[in-house]
Amino acid sequence: MLVRVQNTAGSHAEKVLIDWLRTWKGSSDPKGVATVNCSLFHGDRLYPFDAVVWTPTSCVVIEAEELTERMDGELQVPVNGPWRIGDRIINFEGGDKRTPLDRSRDHTFALQNWLAERGLGQRVIHGVVLVVPQPGSNIQVRQMWTDPSFQVLLGDDPRRMRDHFVSLLSRGRPQWSANDVAWAFRGLGILPYLPAPQDLLNEGFLGPVDITLWHGGPQQAQAEAYADEQARLEREAAASVRGLRIPEPWYSPWRLYPRRPGEFDFGRGVLRVMLALGMVVAVLWIAWMIIAGIVQYGPG
Repeated sequence: MLVRVQNTAGSHAEKVLIDWLRTWKGSSDPKGVATVNCSLFHGDRLYPFDAVVWTPTSCVVIEAEELTERMDGELQVPVNGPWRIGDRIINFEGGDKRTPLDRSRDHTFALQNWLAERGLGQRVIHGVVLVVPQPGSNIQVRQMWTDPSFQVLLGDDPRRMRDHFVSLLSRGRPQWSANDVAWAFRGLGILPYLPAPQDLLNEGFLGPVDITLWHGGPQQAQAEAYADEQARLEREAAASVRGLRIPEPWYSPWRLYPRRPGEFDFGRGVLRVMLALGMVVAVLWIAWMIIAGIVQYGPG
C-alpha cells in the first residue's frame, strides 16, 4: 500500500490509521494507494476527507474518529440518530454535531457524484468509519443496519481494517486503472502526491498509462522514463520476432528472382510463380512415389 499524507498534523485517530496503512507491505496485504487529509470542493461545498484509499477494485472513503473517554459496553450504531452505549449518547472529537456515519455518507456520495460527472460513475465507492477507543476500553460495535457500501470498524485491532479491505478486494474485479487514479489526484488538487506510474502498476492498477496525466507533477520524469522503457521493450520484442524468421534458401523463387524497388517486372513475377508451382508439384510427386512404394512393396 502506497501512503501519501498531505497533512501530518492530524488527529490521533488519523495517526492510528496512517500507522496501520503503512504496515501493509506484504504480498498478502491489500494493494493500492491511500491519501490522507485531502478534500473535495463540489456543489459549492468543501468536503474534507480523513483518508481516501484506492484499490484496483474499489475506492474507500474513511472517517477516522476517536472516542473522547474510556468506555465499556456495546456501541449501538443506528442508520440515523445518535450513537449510544447503553443509554449514554456518544460524543466524538470536533464540533460537528453529525454522527460519523452521517459524515461518511455525505463524503462518499459527494465523491461518487463528482466522479460520475466526469465519466467514472461506474466505479465502486465505499464508506468506512474507523472508531478508535481510548486505551483500556472494552467495546463491541453493533451495526443496526445492513449496507455493503458502509461499514463501521472498531479501531482496537489493525487486523479488522486489513480484513475488511481484503474482503473488498475479493468481491470485485479490477476497475481502477493507473490513469483513473492519476486523473482523480489531478482533480482533487493533490498532483504532488501522485505516485509514479510504475508504482501504481505494481500495486495492481490497470494499464496502459497516459503519461501526460503526470505532466506538471514531481513524478513527470518517472512517467517519461517509464514510457521510454516501454518503447524500448516494444522495439526489442519486434526485433526478436524478426529474428525468428526462417532464412530463405538460395533456391527460393524470391531470392532467384527478387523484386526490385520502384520497378514492376511482370516477367520476373511470372518466373517466381512458375518456379514456386514447380516446387510444389515436385514435392507432391515425391510424396506420391513414396506412398505408392510403401503400398506396393510394404509388408502385408
